[in-house]
Formats: sequence, structure tokens, C-alpha cells
Amino acid sequence: MNSMKRIISILWIACLSMMMTAQTPKQDIIKDFRYSGGSFLNYPGPKQHKLTPAPKGKKPFYISHYGRHGSRNITKPKVFCDLLQLMAQAEKQQALTQLGLDVKKRIEMMEADAYERSGELTAIGAQQHRDIMRRMVERFPEVFSDKATITARSTISIRSILSMSNAMTQLQAMRPDLTINQYASLRDMHHLFHIDTVLITKSFSDENKAYYNAFCQKYPTADRLVSSLFSDTAFINRHVNKECFTKNLFQLASDLQDTDISNKLTLYDIFTEEELYLNWKKKNTEWYLGWSFCPINGGKMPYSQRFLLRNIIERADSCIQLAHPGANLRYGHDTALLPLICLLGVNGYDLNITDLEQIEQRGWVDYHIIPMAGNLQIVFYRKNPADKDILIKVLLNENEATLPLKTDVAPYYHWNDFRTFYLQRISSYKE
Repeated sequence: MNSMKRIISILWIACLSMMMTAQTPKQDIIKDFRYSGGSFLNYPGPKQHKLTPAPKGKKPFYISHYGRHGSRNITKPKVFCDLLQLMAQAEKQQALTQLGLDVKKRIEMMEADAYERSGELTAIGAQQHRDIMRRMVERFPEVFSDKATITARSTISIRSILSMSNAMTQLQAMRPDLTINQYASLRDMHHLFHIDTVLITKSFSDENKAYYNAFCQKYPTADRLVSSLFSDTAFINRHVNKECFTKNLFQLASDLQDTDISNKLTLYDIFTEEELYLNWKKKNTEWYLGWSFCPINGGKMPYSQRFLLRNIIERADSCIQLAHPGANLRYGHDTALLPLICLLGVNGYDLNITDLEQIEQRGWVDYHIIPMAGNLQIVFYRKNPADKDILIKVLLNENEATLPLKTDVAPYYHWNDFRTFYLQRISSYKE
């Protein structure tokens, strides 16, 4: 019987791996340009619509969750200013092509839409969190019984608070008798969005930036694009930082999908398919080099979220003592969610290789990890409150995920194995 369970577990892991890597990022991007946005990707929803049934008698009774805020406006207005100031200067000197003039008008439309709304949650972002909550209740109705208490905590960022608020509004509409507590306090920032200055300084050192820049130089994407927008070579040579200009344009192209004018205009048409892919590749590598276990950055960056992981474990230990514990729902940011996922080793994202050319082939793809409204759900199962063999299932962006733990009930894991393994992992880190 045990050998049969092991065979089933191996087959499940193989099937999950095939499902998650069915297409390469280049194929994804050619099929839908929005994937080139990486962490800007408008949350696509789960690929897996039917979850693996729990072992006989086990029922979901508690959920621990961390979610990134939903789609939002661009956070740095300076991107608009830098682009438009340069293009206005070029227009005065008749150094813009017809396409350049048209692109300038599009950027002006984007700037007007985002005026005094930098970083704010958009209608798209609000809907993402309502939909995620709706599916959570539909998938795990036992967790949201009338006797349960739901605790939601957000960072003090407005976009995170509104993401939480939209999710809780959806939950209250579906379960009007639930007790729901919402918090957005500076006191919780220590674990919801811990900024480890020591690790960040090491990870984003001048040496690492130089290493990254050397990688990017192998994949130039600026010359053709700049020449298509500016008609005067002398103006380009005197005034245009091609790489910076292209990076800013690509950021705007990526962010458009998250805005309230996403159905009115695009910037993807000014890039070739190859340029979109290569720009994504460089940004994906930047995420890996900055926030993962990559040895080049010191190989410790995911430990920045050790307090968050400890909070997840300690809250769970407390809640499983209750008959109807409900859920702990946390709302924050990509730069907490990404290193948390790496720290857990979800779907092999604890990858620690130095060859940056290999990360894509090894399945390290940013839009699978932290799209807008990206989320991690840990769902707890038991037969009844007296059941000591508690199982968990991990969902990354609502799809069943793997952990670097042995299990005889994949895609489920034994809670005691989880807490022992990860408490040892975070305790081994020396500050």
C-alpha cells in the first residue's frame, strides 16, 4: 500500500511539472504579449480548475495565506517625466518619427490617467482580489463556516489595504454571518513586509549590479526601437541613453495591462516579439539575482522573510487548537511574496545556481510566481478537531504546488513534517 502511495506521489509531481512547464516563456510571450510584463502580468487566474481530492475523511478547516496587492498604476511618475521631457525636446527639434510622435501622445494619455494616482489599486486589481476570494470560498466552503473567525492583515500601503478590503467585501457578501477582523498596522510590518537592510545591501551591491549589467549587454534591445522613434542620429547620440529609454518604455508597456485604460491603447506594437522576450528575460534574471538563493547575491536573500514564515507557523499552531479556526489572510507585496516562496522552495524556486543562462530552462519564471495579485495559500486538513495527523496542501496562484519535503500523500504534506523542516531552516540562519 505504501509503495502504491509513493508511485502515485511521483506521478503527481511529474504531471504537475509537465503542467507548469508545458510552454516556454518565449512561446507564452508570442501567444500573449502581456506575459512579457513578468511581475506586471494581470493575474491570469488558476490553470488548475479541479484540485486533487483529500485523503479519505480529511476536510479543509483552516487557511493561511499571503497575497500580493492587485494590479495598480505605475509607482514612479518619474518614468513619465523622463520619457516625455526627452521626446518633447526631440519634437521641438523635429527629431521624432511619425511613430515617435504617436508614441509620445500615448504616453501623455497614460500620464494623464495616472496623475496623482501613482501606485494606486486599479479597478482591475480590485476585481482580482474579489475573484480570488470567491474561488477560495467555493473551493473550501468548510473553512468559512458561520462559526469561523477570519483575520485579515495588510501592510500600511493603500493598494494593499484596498486589496484586502475588496477581498473581505466579497467574503462578507458570500458569508454574511462570518466574523471578519481587518487590520493595517505598523505593528504588523515587521513580519508582513520586513526589510532586511543587511541582506538587501549585499544583494544589490555594486558588484552584483555590474554582473547583471554584463548579462544584459549580451541581449541588446534598444537600437532598432530607438531608431524607429527618433529620426535624427545626431540627436540620439547627444541626448538619448538608449538602454534607459528602452527600459522605461518597456515598463510602461508592461504596466498598461493593469490600468483603467488597458482597453484603449497599447505600446506592445512598437516592440518586436524578440525584443519583448529579451526584455522579459533581463527582468526575470534581475528578480532571480536580487531576491532568490542565487549564490551571486550571497545566497541568503530569502531569509529576509524568516519572520513572515515563523508567523505563518506560529499562527497555524495556535489556530489548529480551535474547532473552527477560519483563516489568516495577509496582504502585502511582491518583494515579500517572492523571497517567501523561495524560502519555502515551492515548485523548486529555492534554485541556487550561478549560471544565469540556466534559470529559465530550470523553470524560474517570474510571472508564474508574482503576477499582480499573486498569492500563496496553505490549506489545512483533518478529520475532526481530535485528529492529530494534520495535512496541508500548498497552492501557488491557486494551483497545487510542490515542496522539498517527502510525502506519501502528494499533493498533501504532513503538517508536523512541514513545521519541523521549516523551523529548522529559519533557525539555521545566522544574522
